[in-house]
Amino acid sequence: MNIALFGNIAKTKCFKMKKKQSVEELMKSCVRYFEQNSYSLPRIFQYKCMWKKHLIPFMVDKSIQHFNASVRDEFIKSQIPAGIITPYERDIIRSVNVLIEFQETGAITLSHCKSLDRKLQGPVGLLMEKFILHQENLRHCKLTIKGYRLFLERFLTYLNCKQISNVNEISEDHIINFISTQTNCRISMVSTIRTWFRYLYEEHILQHDLSTVLQHFHKIRREKLPSVYTANEVSQIESSIERSNPTGKRNYAMILLSTRLGLRASDIAYLTFGNIDWENSIIKLSQFKTGREIELPLLADVGDAIIDYIKYGRRRSLSSRIFLKACAPFTPVENGSVASAIGRIIPSSGVNTIGRRHGAHAMRHSLASRFLENQEPIPVISEALGHQSSDTTMSYIRIDIESLRKCALDTPPVPNEFYDQKGGIFYE
Repeated sequence: MNIALFGNIAKTKCFKMKKKQSVEELMKSCVRYFEQNSYSLPRIFQYKCMWKKHLIPFMVDKSIQHFNASVRDEFIKSQIPAGIITPYERDIIRSVNVLIEFQETGAITLSHCKSLDRKLQGPVGLLMEKFILHQENLRHCKLTIKGYRLFLERFLTYLNCKQISNVNEISEDHIINFISTQTNCRISMVSTIRTWFRYLYEEHILQHDLSTVLQHFHKIRREKLPSVYTANEVSQIESSIERSNPTGKRNYAMILLSTRLGLRASDIAYLTFGNIDWENSIIKLSQFKTGREIELPLLADVGDAIIDYIKYGRRRSLSSRIFLKACAPFTPVENGSVASAIGRIIPSSGVNTIGRRHGAHAMRHSLASRFLENQEPIPVISEALGHQSSDTTMSYIRIDIESLRKCALDTPPVPNEFYDQKGGIFYE
């Protein structure tokens, strides 16, 4: 028998067994799941109280033994009156929804917002859908496709407001007027619409290539100075973290990885136990952004902070990743969680952040600045920061003010004859 088919049959049997569980057995299994995923005791106690106080009396009264989605719906209708739902009633609904989710999937997810279903309707919308399908066949990534759909939906809304139902009715003025109303993501918007019109022209749907209307729109890249903090400011940021609780221990270890080793938020988030060679005091990892392998020294302060978090702050988890979320279920942190944590720590430390960014990358820039102050060679800095090319590291030279001063030439004195020439015309 095919192994995959056998696995599907086994899953189906397991699913049916769950369906036949009594409500008491289902609750016990759910509580076991809570405990294995390190839910807090007050949270587990709250769920058990909700079930015991509301769900079980309802099922006993109705002589219902097995719990399912239809029972859940009937229970909610009987318990929650029409009108505004109170926070307590919301907890009741959540308690039975958790049971259904666990019964059907064997797991419980955190509540999250559902993504909008962006439908492109009408004759123009149909051509937009064909364009998106064409881009999917070209194997563009999901994020790119999502952007195409978002920007085309906005353009379609504009065209509908102008009562345009056919692509042949779209004029250059429509395109220019629409783009002029866009303030956010204008370059991405231009790129999407330009690509769509080029597709329509190449497919002979339009006789004229309207993409040329937007050919002069280009992104203007302005040189930016990296945000840096002095050694004293970085020390103040590090010492401002309260390390008496698990979250503080985690944040302190993460901030040291950023300030002492220059790791990006993504590399901190995906750091695993296997990346650390404790015997040789080395951290080896593959950078999330570039995929490049780097090897960094495990500094004593950094190692101590990680050990302190693992021993006294990290919740129980089977994950190989070191840093976990502060709230149950204690799943591994993501890039955004690390960036958000560091982004809160820096301003709350009392350091002046006006005119400067205050994230993990600012700490990385600050480390590069200290390397330059210590006159470390560019190849050494490039290797320490994990840059693919020394050209990337060269951009940090702009923040080495003292070295730039040494490159400045003395201005020669201007003779008096210069000002007196032609009767002193420069003084008129």
